[in-house]
Amino acid sequence: MKLNTRAMVTTSSDGAWEGDNPLKHALPLLIIQTVLVVFLSRTLAFFLKPLRQPKVVAEIIGGILLGPSAIGRNKKFIQTVFPSWSTTLLESVSSLGLLFYLFLVGLELDLHTIRRSGRRAFTIAVAGITLPFLFAVGVTFLLQRAIHLQNRNKHGYVELFVFMGVSLSITAFPVLARILAELKLLTTRVGETAMAAAAFNDVAAWVLLALAVALAGGGHKATLFTSIWVLLSGVAFVAFMMIVVRPMMNRVASKCCGENYVLNETYISVTLAGVILSGFITDTIGIHSIFGGFIFGLTIPKESEFANMVTRRIEDLVSTLLLPLYFASSGLKTDVAKLQSVVDWGFLLLVISTACVGKILGTFLVAVMCTIPVRESLALGVLMNTKGLVELIVLNIGKEKKVLNDEMFTILVLMALFTTFITTPMVLAIYKPSRIVNSTLPKPRRLTDLQEKIRILACIHGTSNIPSLINFIESIRATNKSRLKLYVMQLTELTDGSSSILMVQHSRKNGFPFITRFQRGAMQDQIATAFQAYGEVGKVTVHHLTSISLLSTMHEDICHVAEKKGVAMIILPFHKRWRGEDEEVTEDLGQGWRDVNQRVLQNAPCSVAVIVNRSIRRRYEQRAETSVAAGKRVCIIFIGGPHDRKVLELGSRMAEHPTIKLVVLRLTSRRGVEDNNSSTSKNNDDKDKELDEEALNELKTKWIGSVEYIEKEVTNIAEEVLSIGKGKEYELLIVGKQQQIESRMLTNIDFRPEHDELGPMGDLLASSGNGITSSVLVIQDQCLINPNETTLVETARAESNMINDTISEI
Repeated sequence: MKLNTRAMVTTSSDGAWEGDNPLKHALPLLIIQTVLVVFLSRTLAFFLKPLRQPKVVAEIIGGILLGPSAIGRNKKFIQTVFPSWSTTLLESVSSLGLLFYLFLVGLELDLHTIRRSGRRAFTIAVAGITLPFLFAVGVTFLLQRAIHLQNRNKHGYVELFVFMGVSLSITAFPVLARILAELKLLTTRVGETAMAAAAFNDVAAWVLLALAVALAGGGHKATLFTSIWVLLSGVAFVAFMMIVVRPMMNRVASKCCGENYVLNETYISVTLAGVILSGFITDTIGIHSIFGGFIFGLTIPKESEFANMVTRRIEDLVSTLLLPLYFASSGLKTDVAKLQSVVDWGFLLLVISTACVGKILGTFLVAVMCTIPVRESLALGVLMNTKGLVELIVLNIGKEKKVLNDEMFTILVLMALFTTFITTPMVLAIYKPSRIVNSTLPKPRRLTDLQEKIRILACIHGTSNIPSLINFIESIRATNKSRLKLYVMQLTELTDGSSSILMVQHSRKNGFPFITRFQRGAMQDQIATAFQAYGEVGKVTVHHLTSISLLSTMHEDICHVAEKKGVAMIILPFHKRWRGEDEEVTEDLGQGWRDVNQRVLQNAPCSVAVIVNRSIRRRYEQRAETSVAAGKRVCIIFIGGPHDRKVLELGSRMAEHPTIKLVVLRLTSRRGVEDNNSSTSKNNDDKDKELDEEALNELKTKWIGSVEYIEKEVTNIAEEVLSIGKGKEYELLIVGKQQQIESRMLTNIDFRPEHDELGPMGDLLASSGNGITSSVLVIQDQCLINPNETTLVETARAESNMINDTISEI
């Protein structure tokens, strides 16, 4: 009778108006299941985000909640949303997503990196696999005797032992990479060792899992002779893929490079078809289809732009939509209620303890023997104990092959969830690489210190930022007497996608930033080439850095490097670019990148410059420019205050450049400043004015004849600034971030603030619709007036909880 019901199931319904229930048909039900799973997993991920948990934890919990352990205990719910006849369809769709996910995992895994990882990482990986396998011997014996296994006569001790050993010893490489990136440990010794060891561990785990699948068979009569044939066929398949298919994919990848290359649909079709066909072949052999996708991913060259293009095409669909279905499918098989007795819960505690002790202890002992400090060794052991999707794959295959029964499956799923959940808090508790800045490190210099090497940190989003940054650096380089050290940091957002982990891999390979590892013509290569050429010709020491981080924490990377390197100024590109007199916005990176700038401005340990680029030039020419365009006119608008005095320091460097015509325009208000009854405020204002006069006199005296100084008394300063911007007389306008300017200065102007982080004057010049075509530079100083001193003091800043270096430096 059930068979007839399944036979009557159709793809789509006739519609609610016809009285047909859509949930009785395959496609509408699959849509509802997908929406429910994705919504629940994303909601849980949102709530677990403050705990810094990887997304996989939320997806595992979401799957368990939908199963018979929680919501699925409601029979009406399970029969309506997850009826038994839909299980095959749900598992088929989720398995297809899993096939492509394993293809992406293979695409990320670089075998050359494993070979170059060194004996230390190799030894740590072997120890992290061996000890859990030894522990699995006893655990398997106890579990087999204590828990009544289904099909006990079919599968013996060896098959169960191999599955148990793999599940205890495995390290989830993608999950580990994500955790390291979020904790900013990727380029520390702990992070690099963990990644290298996890890569080897990943390969070893797949080999062992293939062995386990071959031994388990498929539910038919499996003999030792059959298992040997399965293994030999698997080895032959891998050899064919590496010897025949890999050179073909290398040829395809070599054709898919170059600037502005658009990926040919034929290549993407062949690649996706190859993934599916490889899965079919391995399934035919008797090994799970996911191995085919994984091996096909290994055949694609990792350093090619083709790998990035393919990843970007499919990663969102796979990781966001299809993969959560696999967790839901696993959750429907996980029933915590099966653990009814104290003995069952005792075995859960035993398995968790064995997994943690075996992996952590094995890694810790070998790491200490490799002269790694104790705290780092312990943190490394905790990191290597990370489980995740790969663990669930092993367990699902074991249940599918009927090696694991319901109780053992539930115990091992809960073990994987617990070990992954505790990774981040344990690492934070054990390993806190303190950000102690040595007193011998260089402190930020005044920009007017021409005899000292000035350090500048320039942040960059892409190639569109190159012209404005190089022109600005050239303008303050001034002369050979003034040495300048430039740190160019490319900012890259870390996302949940596999391509971000691929960039992480490139960023740490051989200690070089990823910007030097792509094919020529890629954006990263253009950035590296441009600044390298400028550094050689312009006699500027250039260091390339990269920050791959969440937008919410990227400011920590920037501020940490600025403090560590003792830079005098951080240069940030504005999140918008305009072109032409019609002020057409050609680039808007969005609120996320604007928030990055705002957080840097709030937490920077030095001065900050924000470049608002309105240049008509669209693309940087590969020839490095050693001078600014002849006769370039720059105007400094001086109103007063610490920020404007920092602008004068910058102007003093620009004044030395032979091709820059610098104008300093001092604006004062005819209305004057309103009287303040506070004697302290009046005293501070007088000292502020003294410092303003001193800074102006120093500039005029030093650069007499080179700098044009104009002093102008106006009724409304904002109107005057706006008219200067509209005058098109200057190519660059420089203003300080006037935070305490009177609001009445903005009266009689049809102006609505858009960018408060730039201050009133900077916002006025940077906002669209005002007819301004000049580029704008807004300067924020990190110094304020001390009421009891006549000198400047640095503003106190609250230390962050933990900021680690995520920088790979050439």
